[in-house]
Amino acid sequence: MIDSLLLAGGRLPGGSRVDVRVVDGLIDSVGPVGELSRDQSARVVDLDGRFVIPGLWDKHVHATQWALVSRRLDLAAAESAADAVAIVAGRLRHEDATAETDGGPLVGYGFRDGLWPDAPHRALLDNVSGSRPVILVSADLHCCWLNSAALAQHGRADHPTGLLREDDCFAVTRTLGAVETQTLDGWVRDTAKAAAARGVVGVVDLEMSWNVDDWTRRIRSGSTELRVRFGIYPQHLDRAIDAGLVTGALVAGTHGLLEVGPFKVITDGSLNTRTAFCFDEYPGLEGQRNSRGLLTIPYDELVPLLRRATHAGLVPAVHAIGDHANRLALDAFERLGVSGSIEHAQLVDDADFERFARLGVVAGVQPEHAMDDRDVADKYWTGRTGRAFALASLLAAGAELALGSDAPVAPLDPWITIAAAVARTGDDRAPWHPEQAISVEDALIASADGRRSLEPGGPADIAVLDIDPLAATTDELRRMPVAATLLAGRFTHDAL
Repeated sequence: MIDSLLLAGGRLPGGSRVDVRVVDGLIDSVGPVGELSRDQSARVVDLDGRFVIPGLWDKHVHATQWALVSRRLDLAAAESAADAVAIVAGRLRHEDATAETDGGPLVGYGFRDGLWPDAPHRALLDNVSGSRPVILVSADLHCCWLNSAALAQHGRADHPTGLLREDDCFAVTRTLGAVETQTLDGWVRDTAKAAAARGVVGVVDLEMSWNVDDWTRRIRSGSTELRVRFGIYPQHLDRAIDAGLVTGALVAGTHGLLEVGPFKVITDGSLNTRTAFCFDEYPGLEGQRNSRGLLTIPYDELVPLLRRATHAGLVPAVHAIGDHANRLALDAFERLGVSGSIEHAQLVDDADFERFARLGVVAGVQPEHAMDDRDVADKYWTGRTGRAFALASLLAAGAELALGSDAPVAPLDPWITIAAAVARTGDDRAPWHPEQAISVEDALIASADGRRSLEPGGPADIAVLDIDPLAATTDELRRMPVAATLLAGRFTHDAL
């Protein structure tokens, strides 16, 4: 029996009124209201003039980290190391008074120390935490701040400051997802439902774990709100090759929802942590070791690593934030003659924009990072910010954009992402480098897995909106009311 659904009386962005017929999970036809032949067995849903667009994707998330963040101490308000310590002290006093603790480490998330007047140090946390381990993770996930008790637990008792960066930090944060499987899966499903309520039909999950097992288990247990493409990291490359995993292949037994994603390689750090690898030295770090940032995988190691992955059928997704890291990543793609994506592409040399298009390298960008990082960029990338988060320059050069959030670094909400790409401001300040803004149309395409419209034969992955996104204000975009989301013609969110 063929399942049939008629979405009646909708509108396309810009105003045309249409009906959309869905058959067996695919868009069968799109036509003017009342002109499609009606299958008597079809379910009819009246959209009452609401707007229909292709369902949205977040092309860069860390699903487990996003699920965990809401259960962690929020440090976003800290404007100094002293502020962060005060927040920690307040939570510890509360736990002591209420006995609301399991005795494990206190984990916080969301500090941004790039503009702090004082520096994080283990001793500051020791003064308020005693023997209780404390681990504070930065908003960009590239550094973490530990007290002495936590450092000892992680074999770093001799670390001078307690501020761990890059791989040292990742080694710690990987241990923080050690939550009972059923509980963690429940939290991840909650985040998937919340994403579906914002019009999301799919994510590229770049969590640093063996994701195929995690998502296979979740989907088979009923978490069917999203399509998922999972990333594979270098530490799992041998295992992936042995398992025959190939980018784009569907995983058996997951209802067509789970797909092998890219091979993720991190080649440099981040802006806030001052480890993004740049041509120029960071102000205040001149002459110091790593004054231009940190190249975590040198070019002569990157090329053979990508060669091995691509020969096995895995498409690379290379993390590069600094302009020198972007140059080296593009050099590697060109040398190997392969395509893929550069994730973040935050600072790009003027000579390299056209290379994205010429080499077929997708720019996987997160526009909300520009709103979070504008002040840090103005300080540490002085004189170069016209080519930072340069969405318009990338598009003008012919590059393909794929928008995402990097959740939990920014919220897993495509409308926040789209608003940042279009408006280039997240507060009451004037737009930051408005010449790098892109149109709503382009932002929607870059958020819809490249789909430009609802085309017959395509998947019935659809978002239904209460207002026209092409006529929305910036605030309306950020708060876009989503009436319904359909995945292969099945409602994953329904507020009609």
